Amino acid sequence: MILHPIITSLLETDMYKFSMGQAIYHQFSDYKTTWTFKCRNKDVHFTEEMVEEIREQIKHFCTLRFTEDELDYLENVKWIKGSYVDFLRLWQARYADFKITTDAECGLSIETFGTWLNTSMYEIPTLAIVNEVYFRMAYDYDELLDSFKERLSAKMAALEADAAVETEGKETVYRLGSFSEFGLRRRLSAEAQELAVKALSEADYKGNSLFVGTSNVYLAKKYNLTPVGTMAHEWIMCTGQGNHKHNPAYSNWYALDAWVREYGILNGIALTDAITTDCFLKDFQLTYATLFGGVRHDSGDPYAWGEKMLKHYESLGIDARNKTLLFSDSLDFDRADKLYRYFNGRAKVAFGIGTYISNDTKVPALNIVMKTTKCNGMDVAKISDNPGKGMCKNPEYVEYLQRCIDWRMNNDR
Repeated sequence: MILHPIITSLLETDMYKFSMGQAIYHQFSDYKTTWTFKCRNKDVHFTEEMVEEIREQIKHFCTLRFTEDELDYLENVKWIKGSYVDFLRLWQARYADFKITTDAECGLSIETFGTWLNTSMYEIPTLAIVNEVYFRMAYDYDELLDSFKERLSAKMAALEADAAVETEGKETVYRLGSFSEFGLRRRLSAEAQELAVKALSEADYKGNSLFVGTSNVYLAKKYNLTPVGTMAHEWIMCTGQGNHKHNPAYSNWYALDAWVREYGILNGIALTDAITTDCFLKDFQLTYATLFGGVRHDSGDPYAWGEKMLKHYESLGIDARNKTLLFSDSLDFDRADKLYRYFNGRAKVAFGIGTYISNDTKVPALNIVMKTTKCNGMDVAKISDNPGKGMCKNPEYVEYLQRCIDWRMNNDR
Protein backbone atom coordinates (compact mmCIF):
# COMPACT_ATOMS: atom_id res chain seq x y z
CA MET A 1 0.00 0.00 0.00
CA ILE A 2 1.58 3.26 -1.17
CA LEU A 3 -0.81 5.68 0.52
CA HIS A 4 -1.94 5.88 4.12
CA PRO A 5 -5.14 3.93 4.92
CA ILE A 6 -8.08 5.89 3.47
CA ILE A 7 -10.95 4.24 5.39
CA THR A 8 -10.06 3.96 9.06
CA SER A 9 -13.49 3.39 10.63
CA LEU A 10 -16.57 1.42 9.62
CA LEU A 11 -18.60 4.50 10.55
CA GLU A 12 -17.03 6.18 7.52
CA THR A 13 -20.05 5.56 5.34
CA ASP A 14 -23.37 7.25 4.63
CA MET A 15 -26.09 7.07 7.28
CA TYR A 16 -28.61 5.50 4.94
CA LYS A 17 -26.45 2.38 4.81
CA PHE A 18 -27.42 1.78 8.45
CA SER A 19 -31.08 2.71 8.03
CA MET A 20 -31.38 0.38 5.04
CA GLY A 21 -29.04 -2.16 6.64
CA GLN A 22 -31.25 -2.61 9.69
CA ALA A 23 -34.33 -3.20 7.53
CA ILE A 24 -32.36 -5.61 5.32
CA TYR A 25 -31.17 -7.50 8.40
CA HIS A 26 -34.68 -7.85 9.81
CA GLN A 27 -36.59 -8.51 6.57
CA PHE A 28 -34.28 -9.49 3.68
CA SER A 29 -31.26 -11.19 5.24
CA ASP A 30 -31.30 -13.96 2.61
CA TYR A 31 -31.20 -11.61 -0.40
CA LYS A 32 -28.08 -11.67 -2.57
CA THR A 33 -26.94 -8.82 -4.80
CA THR A 34 -24.36 -7.92 -7.42
CA TRP A 35 -22.96 -4.39 -7.58
CA THR A 36 -21.08 -2.87 -10.52
CA PHE A 37 -18.74 0.12 -10.62
CA LYS A 38 -19.00 2.67 -13.43
CA CYS A 39 -16.92 5.74 -14.25
CA ARG A 40 -18.97 8.19 -16.32
CA ASN A 41 -16.02 10.50 -17.12
CA LYS A 42 -14.92 9.80 -20.68
CA ASP A 43 -11.40 11.26 -20.26
CA VAL A 44 -10.42 9.44 -17.03
CA HIS A 45 -8.05 6.46 -16.99
CA PHE A 46 -6.93 4.44 -13.99
CA THR A 47 -3.37 3.13 -14.29
CA GLU A 48 -2.37 -0.36 -13.17
CA GLU A 49 -0.60 1.22 -10.19
CA MET A 50 -3.84 2.94 -9.16
CA VAL A 51 -5.81 -0.29 -9.52
CA GLU A 52 -3.30 -2.15 -7.36
CA GLU A 53 -3.48 0.59 -4.71
CA ILE A 54 -7.29 0.38 -4.76
CA ARG A 55 -7.02 -3.38 -4.15
CA GLU A 56 -4.72 -2.83 -1.19
CA GLN A 57 -6.94 -0.12 0.28
CA ILE A 58 -9.99 -2.36 0.02
CA LYS A 59 -8.06 -5.21 1.66
CA HIS A 60 -7.35 -2.84 4.54
CA PHE A 61 -11.04 -1.86 4.72
CA CYS A 62 -11.83 -5.57 5.05
CA THR A 63 -9.74 -5.79 8.24
CA LEU A 64 -11.81 -3.21 10.11
CA ARG A 65 -14.34 -3.99 12.85
CA PHE A 66 -16.76 -1.77 14.74
CA THR A 67 -15.43 -0.60 18.09
CA GLU A 68 -17.62 -0.68 21.20
CA ASP A 69 -17.57 3.13 21.25
CA GLU A 70 -18.89 3.20 17.67
CA LEU A 71 -21.58 0.64 18.48
CA ASP A 72 -22.66 2.64 21.53
CA TYR A 73 -23.02 5.68 19.28
CA LEU A 74 -25.22 3.81 16.83
CA GLU A 75 -27.34 2.31 19.60
CA ASN A 76 -28.17 5.82 20.78
CA VAL A 77 -29.77 6.67 17.42
CA LYS A 78 -33.47 6.48 18.31
CA TRP A 79 -34.50 4.24 15.40
CA ILE A 80 -31.57 1.77 15.56
CA LYS A 81 -32.45 -1.41 17.45
CA GLY A 82 -30.23 -3.49 19.70
CA SER A 83 -30.58 -6.59 17.53
CA TYR A 84 -29.00 -4.78 14.58
CA VAL A 85 -26.19 -3.42 16.75
CA ASP A 86 -25.48 -6.97 17.92
CA PHE A 87 -25.21 -8.01 14.27
CA LEU A 88 -22.81 -5.14 13.52
CA ARG A 89 -20.64 -6.23 16.45
CA LEU A 90 -19.88 -9.39 14.46
CA TRP A 91 -19.76 -7.79 11.01
CA GLN A 92 -16.66 -7.64 8.83
CA ALA A 93 -16.26 -7.00 5.10
CA ARG A 94 -15.07 -9.94 2.97
CA TYR A 95 -12.41 -9.29 0.33
CA ALA A 96 -13.55 -12.49 -1.39
CA ASP A 97 -16.75 -10.63 -2.34
CA PHE A 98 -14.75 -8.21 -4.55
CA LYS A 99 -13.59 -8.70 -8.13
CA ILE A 100 -11.22 -5.87 -9.10
CA THR A 101 -9.58 -5.87 -12.55
CA THR A 102 -8.36 -3.51 -15.28
CA ASP A 103 -10.92 -4.89 -17.73
CA ALA A 104 -12.86 -1.67 -18.44
CA GLU A 105 -12.62 1.31 -20.77
CA CYS A 106 -11.50 3.53 -17.88
CA GLY A 107 -8.96 0.93 -16.71
CA LEU A 108 -10.86 -0.03 -13.54
CA SER A 109 -13.56 -2.68 -13.15
CA ILE A 110 -15.07 -3.46 -9.75
CA GLU A 111 -17.88 -5.89 -9.02
CA THR A 112 -19.06 -7.17 -5.67
CA PHE A 113 -21.09 -10.32 -5.06
CA GLY A 114 -22.69 -11.60 -1.87
CA THR A 115 -25.49 -11.04 0.59
CA TRP A 116 -27.28 -7.73 0.30
CA LEU A 117 -26.34 -7.16 3.96
CA ASN A 118 -22.66 -7.24 3.00
CA THR A 119 -22.51 -5.77 -0.48
CA SER A 120 -24.61 -2.74 0.43
CA MET A 121 -22.00 -1.82 3.02
CA TYR A 122 -19.20 -1.91 0.43
CA GLU A 123 -20.51 0.81 -1.89
CA ILE A 124 -19.57 4.04 -0.12
CA PRO A 125 -16.10 3.06 1.21
CA THR A 126 -15.20 1.67 -2.23
CA LEU A 127 -16.14 4.92 -3.97
CA ALA A 128 -14.28 6.99 -1.37
CA ILE A 129 -11.19 4.84 -1.88
CA VAL A 130 -11.35 5.10 -5.68
CA ASN A 131 -11.66 8.88 -5.51
CA GLU A 132 -8.80 9.49 -3.13
CA VAL A 133 -6.45 7.06 -4.86
CA TYR A 134 -7.15 8.71 -8.20
CA PHE A 135 -6.66 12.30 -7.07
CA ARG A 136 -3.55 11.54 -5.01
CA MET A 137 -1.88 9.52 -7.78
CA ALA A 138 -3.05 11.36 -10.93
CA TYR A 139 -2.34 14.93 -9.77
CA ASP A 140 -0.22 17.00 -7.43
CA TYR A 141 -2.48 16.45 -4.44
CA ASP A 142 -1.12 19.41 -2.45
CA GLU A 143 -2.04 21.76 -5.30
CA LEU A 144 -5.54 20.31 -5.45
CA LEU A 145 -5.93 20.66 -1.70
CA ASP A 146 -4.82 24.31 -1.87
CA SER A 147 -7.42 25.05 -4.56
CA PHE A 148 -10.02 23.19 -2.48
CA LYS A 149 -9.20 25.33 0.57
CA GLU A 150 -9.40 28.56 -1.46
CA ARG A 151 -12.83 27.67 -2.81
CA LEU A 152 -14.04 26.51 0.59
CA SER A 153 -13.00 29.85 2.11
CA ALA A 154 -14.96 31.72 -0.57
CA LYS A 155 -18.02 29.55 0.09
CA MET A 156 -17.83 30.15 3.82
CA ALA A 157 -17.48 33.92 3.36
CA ALA A 158 -20.66 33.94 1.26
CA LEU A 159 -22.55 31.72 3.71
CA GLU A 160 -21.62 33.92 6.67
CA ALA A 161 -22.24 37.26 4.96
CA ASP A 162 -24.68 39.77 6.40
CA ALA A 163 -24.97 41.59 3.10
CA ALA A 164 -23.99 40.90 -0.47
CA VAL A 165 -20.36 39.91 -0.93
CA GLU A 166 -18.33 39.53 -4.08
CA THR A 167 -18.19 35.86 -5.09
CA GLU A 168 -16.75 34.95 -8.49
CA GLY A 169 -17.71 38.33 -9.93
CA LYS A 170 -21.28 38.51 -8.65
CA GLU A 171 -22.98 39.67 -5.49
CA THR A 172 -24.45 36.83 -3.48
CA VAL A 173 -26.04 36.20 -0.12
CA TYR A 174 -26.97 32.55 0.08
CA ARG A 175 -30.21 31.55 1.74
CA LEU A 176 -30.27 27.78 1.84
CA GLY A 177 -32.64 26.98 4.67
CA SER A 178 -31.63 23.62 6.15
CA PHE A 179 -28.81 21.85 4.33
CA SER A 180 -26.60 18.83 4.89
CA GLU A 181 -23.29 17.62 3.49
CA PHE A 182 -23.63 14.49 1.30
CA GLY A 183 -20.14 14.33 -0.22
CA LEU A 184 -18.44 11.18 1.10
CA ARG A 185 -18.73 9.06 -2.04
CA ARG A 186 -17.10 11.65 -4.32
CA ARG A 187 -14.83 13.56 -1.96
CA LEU A 188 -11.34 14.72 -2.85
CA SER A 189 -10.02 13.02 0.28
CA ALA A 190 -10.92 12.29 3.88
CA GLU A 191 -8.85 15.33 4.85
CA ALA A 192 -10.76 17.63 2.50
CA GLN A 193 -14.18 16.43 3.59
CA GLU A 194 -13.32 16.90 7.24
CA LEU A 195 -12.07 20.44 6.58
CA ALA A 196 -15.38 21.26 4.91
CA VAL A 197 -17.60 19.66 7.56
CA LYS A 198 -15.64 21.32 10.38
CA ALA A 199 -15.93 24.73 8.71
CA LEU A 200 -19.65 24.31 8.07
CA SER A 201 -20.30 23.15 11.63
CA GLU A 202 -18.50 26.18 13.11
CA ALA A 203 -19.91 28.87 10.78
CA ASP A 204 -22.03 31.82 11.88
CA TYR A 205 -24.94 31.78 9.42
CA LYS A 206 -26.73 34.88 10.75
CA GLY A 207 -30.14 33.33 10.14
CA ASN A 208 -29.84 32.84 6.38
CA SER A 209 -29.04 29.11 6.41
CA LEU A 210 -28.71 26.23 8.86
CA PHE A 211 -26.19 23.42 8.50
CA VAL A 212 -27.99 20.45 10.05
CA GLY A 213 -25.60 17.55 9.56
CA THR A 214 -23.64 15.22 7.33
CA SER A 215 -24.26 11.81 5.79
CA ASN A 216 -20.76 10.75 6.94
CA VAL A 217 -21.49 8.98 10.24
CA TYR A 218 -17.85 9.11 11.36
CA LEU A 219 -17.73 12.91 11.02
CA ALA A 220 -21.19 13.30 12.52
CA LYS A 221 -19.97 11.46 15.62
CA LYS A 222 -16.69 13.40 15.76
CA TYR A 223 -18.27 16.85 15.47
CA ASN A 224 -21.53 16.10 17.31
CA LEU A 225 -23.66 16.61 14.21
CA THR A 226 -26.83 14.87 13.05
CA PRO A 227 -26.07 11.88 10.79
CA VAL A 228 -28.43 12.32 7.83
CA GLY A 229 -29.90 9.73 5.48
CA THR A 230 -32.84 7.39 4.96
CA MET A 231 -33.09 5.31 1.77
CA ALA A 232 -31.33 4.91 -1.59
CA HIS A 233 -32.41 3.54 -4.97
CA GLU A 234 -31.08 0.09 -4.03
CA TRP A 235 -33.85 -0.22 -1.43
CA ILE A 236 -36.63 0.26 -3.97
CA MET A 237 -34.92 -1.80 -6.68
CA CYS A 238 -34.20 -4.82 -4.50
CA THR A 239 -37.38 -4.94 -2.41
CA GLY A 240 -39.49 -4.43 -5.51
CA GLN A 241 -37.56 -6.30 -8.22
CA GLY A 242 -35.60 -8.89 -6.22
CA ASN A 243 -38.62 -11.17 -5.82
CA HIS A 244 -39.73 -12.92 -9.02
CA LYS A 245 -43.34 -12.87 -7.82
CA HIS A 246 -43.47 -9.06 -7.86
CA ASN A 247 -44.62 -6.86 -10.71
CA PRO A 248 -41.68 -4.41 -10.90
CA ALA A 249 -43.99 -1.49 -11.67
CA TYR A 250 -45.11 -1.77 -8.03
CA SER A 251 -41.54 -1.57 -6.66
CA ASN A 252 -42.31 1.60 -4.71
CA TRP A 253 -45.25 -0.01 -2.91
CA TYR A 254 -43.11 -2.93 -1.73
CA ALA A 255 -40.35 -0.55 -0.66
CA LEU A 256 -42.61 1.85 1.22
CA ASP A 257 -44.51 -0.99 2.89
CA ALA A 258 -41.32 -2.67 4.14
CA TRP A 259 -39.97 0.68 5.38
CA VAL A 260 -43.10 1.44 7.39
CA ARG A 261 -43.02 -2.07 8.88
CA GLU A 262 -39.49 -1.35 10.09
CA TYR A 263 -39.78 2.27 11.19
CA GLY A 264 -43.42 3.32 11.47
CA ILE A 265 -43.40 7.13 11.45
CA LEU A 266 -39.65 7.40 12.16
CA ASN A 267 -36.89 8.08 9.67
CA GLY A 268 -39.15 8.85 6.75
CA ILE A 269 -37.99 10.72 3.66
CA ALA A 270 -39.14 8.79 0.59
CA LEU A 271 -37.03 8.68 -2.58
CA THR A 272 -39.27 9.27 -5.58
CA ASP A 273 -37.37 8.54 -8.80
CA ALA A 274 -36.31 4.87 -8.77
CA ILE A 275 -38.89 3.97 -11.45
CA THR A 276 -40.03 7.51 -12.32
CA THR A 277 -41.76 9.94 -10.01
CA ASP A 278 -45.11 9.58 -11.78
CA CYS A 279 -45.14 5.87 -11.01
CA PHE A 280 -44.05 6.60 -7.42
CA LEU A 281 -47.08 8.83 -6.91
CA LYS A 282 -49.39 5.94 -7.79
CA ASP A 283 -48.26 4.28 -4.55
CA PHE A 284 -47.57 7.38 -2.44
CA GLN A 285 -51.18 7.76 -1.44
CA LEU A 286 -52.73 9.02 1.80
CA THR A 287 -51.29 6.45 4.25
CA TYR A 288 -47.69 6.69 3.08
CA ALA A 289 -47.86 10.41 2.33
CA THR A 290 -49.04 10.95 5.91
CA LEU A 291 -46.51 8.62 7.56
CA PHE A 292 -43.46 9.85 5.65
CA GLY A 293 -42.08 13.23 6.67
CA GLY A 294 -41.23 14.21 3.13
CA VAL A 295 -39.80 13.26 -0.25
CA ARG A 296 -36.39 13.47 -1.95
CA HIS A 297 -35.59 14.72 -5.44
CA ASP A 298 -32.60 13.10 -7.18
CA SER A 299 -33.19 13.53 -10.93
CA GLY A 300 -35.13 15.57 -13.45
CA ASP A 301 -36.26 19.20 -13.31
CA PRO A 302 -36.37 20.13 -9.60
CA TYR A 303 -38.95 22.89 -10.07
CA ALA A 304 -41.36 20.69 -12.03
CA TRP A 305 -40.82 17.93 -9.47
CA GLY A 306 -41.48 20.25 -6.54
CA GLU A 307 -44.67 21.58 -8.09
CA LYS A 308 -45.80 18.02 -8.75
CA MET A 309 -45.20 17.08 -5.10
CA LEU A 310 -47.07 20.12 -3.79
CA LYS A 311 -50.01 19.39 -6.07
CA HIS A 312 -50.02 15.74 -4.95
CA TYR A 313 -50.06 16.66 -1.25
CA GLU A 314 -52.88 19.13 -1.93
CA SER A 315 -54.89 16.45 -3.74
CA LEU A 316 -54.63 14.26 -0.63
CA GLY A 317 -55.72 17.05 1.71
CA ILE A 318 -52.26 17.25 3.31
CA ASP A 319 -50.73 20.62 4.19
CA ALA A 320 -47.38 20.55 2.37
CA ARG A 321 -46.02 23.18 4.76
CA ASN A 322 -45.65 20.32 7.26
CA LYS A 323 -43.71 18.16 4.78
CA THR A 324 -40.10 18.34 3.58
CA LEU A 325 -38.95 18.67 0.00
CA LEU A 326 -35.35 17.43 0.07
CA PHE A 327 -33.26 18.20 -3.02
CA SER A 328 -30.03 16.27 -3.62
CA ASP A 329 -29.32 16.22 -7.37
CA SER A 330 -26.03 17.88 -8.45
CA LEU A 331 -26.49 20.93 -6.24
CA ASP A 332 -24.27 23.90 -5.57
CA PHE A 333 -25.11 26.88 -3.35
CA ASP A 334 -26.47 28.94 -6.27
CA ARG A 335 -28.94 26.22 -7.32
CA ALA A 336 -29.95 25.54 -3.73
CA ASP A 337 -30.45 29.24 -3.04
CA LYS A 338 -32.79 29.62 -6.04
CA LEU A 339 -34.78 26.51 -5.06
CA TYR A 340 -35.09 27.71 -1.47
CA ARG A 341 -36.38 31.11 -2.50
CA TYR A 342 -38.86 29.49 -4.92
CA PHE A 343 -40.36 26.89 -2.54
CA ASN A 344 -39.87 28.53 0.86
CA GLY A 345 -43.16 29.02 2.67
CA ARG A 346 -44.94 26.38 0.60
CA ALA A 347 -43.12 23.42 2.19
CA LYS A 348 -40.13 22.73 4.40
CA VAL A 349 -37.15 22.96 2.05
CA ALA A 350 -33.91 21.06 2.66
CA PHE A 351 -30.81 20.19 0.65
CA GLY A 352 -28.22 17.45 0.53
CA ILE A 353 -25.13 18.93 -1.15
CA GLY A 354 -22.29 16.60 -2.04
CA THR A 355 -19.47 17.04 -4.55
CA TYR A 356 -19.67 20.84 -4.52
CA ILE A 357 -18.73 20.78 -0.83
CA SER A 358 -16.35 17.82 -0.69
CA ASN A 359 -14.52 17.97 -4.04
CA ASP A 360 -14.58 21.46 -5.59
CA THR A 361 -11.07 22.04 -6.98
CA LYS A 362 -9.40 23.33 -10.12
CA VAL A 363 -9.89 19.93 -11.82
CA PRO A 364 -13.21 18.17 -12.55
CA ALA A 365 -14.56 15.75 -9.96
CA LEU A 366 -14.98 12.10 -10.84
CA ASN A 367 -18.49 11.04 -11.78
CA ILE A 368 -18.38 7.50 -10.44
CA VAL A 369 -21.09 5.18 -9.11
CA MET A 370 -21.58 1.69 -7.70
CA LYS A 371 -25.03 0.38 -8.59
CA THR A 372 -27.00 -2.75 -7.82
CA THR A 373 -27.24 -4.67 -11.11
CA LYS A 374 -28.66 -8.01 -9.88
CA CYS A 375 -30.72 -9.16 -6.92
CA ASN A 376 -31.27 -12.85 -6.21
CA GLY A 377 -29.83 -13.64 -9.64
CA MET A 378 -32.31 -11.40 -11.47
CA ASP A 379 -31.64 -8.13 -13.25
CA VAL A 380 -32.72 -4.95 -11.48
CA ALA A 381 -32.81 -1.45 -12.90
CA LYS A 382 -33.53 2.16 -12.14
CA ILE A 383 -35.53 4.30 -14.57
CA SER A 384 -35.08 7.78 -13.19
CA ASP A 385 -36.53 11.11 -14.25
CA ASN A 386 -33.23 11.86 -16.01
CA PRO A 387 -32.45 9.81 -19.13
CA GLY A 388 -29.00 8.26 -18.78
CA LYS A 389 -28.84 8.02 -14.98
CA GLY A 390 -30.04 4.41 -14.95
CA MET A 391 -27.64 1.48 -15.03
CA CYS A 392 -28.40 -2.11 -16.00
CA LYS A 393 -26.37 -4.69 -17.92
CA ASN A 394 -29.43 -6.14 -19.65
CA PRO A 395 -31.20 -3.71 -22.01
CA GLU A 396 -34.00 -6.24 -22.53
CA TYR A 397 -34.84 -6.08 -18.82
CA VAL A 398 -34.90 -2.27 -18.93
CA GLU A 399 -37.35 -2.47 -21.84
CA TYR A 400 -39.48 -4.97 -19.89
CA LEU A 401 -39.49 -2.71 -16.82
CA GLN A 402 -40.44 0.29 -18.94
CA ARG A 403 -43.32 -1.68 -20.51
CA CYS A 404 -44.57 -2.67 -17.03
CA ILE A 405 -44.47 0.96 -15.92
CA ASP A 406 -46.20 2.16 -19.08
CA TRP A 407 -48.96 -0.44 -18.74
CA ARG A 408 -49.56 0.51 -15.12
CA MET A 409 -49.59 4.24 -15.87
CA ASN A 410 -52.09 3.72 -18.68
CA ASN A 411 -54.35 1.16 -17.00
CA ASP A 412 -54.03 1.24 -13.22
CA ARG A 413 -56.50 3.47 -11.41
